[in-house]
Amino acid sequence: MKKVSILVPESSVLQAIADPQYLFSAVNQFLITSGKEALFDVQLVGVKKEVKLNNGLYTVNASQLLEDVEKTDLIVIPALFGDMKSAIAQNEKMLPWINEQYNKGAEVASLCVGAFLLASTGLLNGKKCSTHWGFQNEFREMFPDIEVVEGSILTEENRVYSSGGAKSYWNLLLHLVEKYTDRETAILTSKYFAIDIDRESQLAFAMFEGQKKHNDDVIKKTQNFIEDNVQEKITIEGLSELASLGRRSFERRFKVATNNSVLVYVNRVKMEFAKRSFETSRKNINEVMYDVGYTDTKAFRTIFKKITGLTPIEYRNKYNKMSIPQ
Repeated sequence: MKKVSILVPESSVLQAIADPQYLFSAVNQFLITSGKEALFDVQLVGVKKEVKLNNGLYTVNASQLLEDVEKTDLIVIPALFGDMKSAIAQNEKMLPWINEQYNKGAEVASLCVGAFLLASTGLLNGKKCSTHWGFQNEFREMFPDIEVVEGSILTEENRVYSSGGAKSYWNLLLHLVEKYTDRETAILTSKYFAIDIDRESQLAFAMFEGQKKHNDDVIKKTQNFIEDNVQEKITIEGLSELASLGRRSFERRFKVATNNSVLVYVNRVKMEFAKRSFETSRKNINEVMYDVGYTDTKAFRTIFKKITGLTPIEYRNKYNKMSIPQ
């Protein structure tokens, strides 16, 4: 039997506790139905027996306390809710236990922004990590030694797993099911829970809002200019001149402030504008392309797919239900 310890942290998301418990229990039933033995011993593990969530609206009863778990095979860290620093502080008693179990051979998987609690253990230092696209900037600020893989659904490195935003954690759970059982069982599970197996990107769901949580007013000025002039052909030379800086100095300061190169930032702002246009208007691909300052169709399509994971037509068809000409 594989012992699965699903943590019950304070300020956590109820569904991110219930979903893995449901999934691993269901997989046990699939295995029994096929003539095999159940594989997973699933336990909810907490610092205390009762944890109240959503301002006391829900109560989760832990089946085991941390101190009673001598050894486990898999630790699942559910998504946290609210202020991340506060949530980590509330659950700091879990951190030594997670490290202790990892050193005994356990694997550790974080779901969505459970990555913040996982990162607080130090197990992600020098490693890659996935988390919710909306929290990536905050994560980088809190944990600069960890590489956030933008757009990724899941990452795996040295028995440590993390997943992308919200329901992306289902893909990580499926990955673990396949690892512990087989491909056939993973496919059956994906069909039962109506999950798109092998989905690799959360890019299509990401909304780029610009990284402005910094104190470089000169760079903020150029960021505002980019956002106000998406229809123009914006050059690094023009932006550096606006900032009254030499090109190399400007590019260095821009990267430090925003964590993006100038060119990547410009493209992301323009593609965000294009996405909104595809979602809400009847404009065709060329019209949207011109609206964001591109004249090369191939270049526009290439950049759009790199940033969103979808072609312009695929994105429009997915998010705009109006009848739009090709």
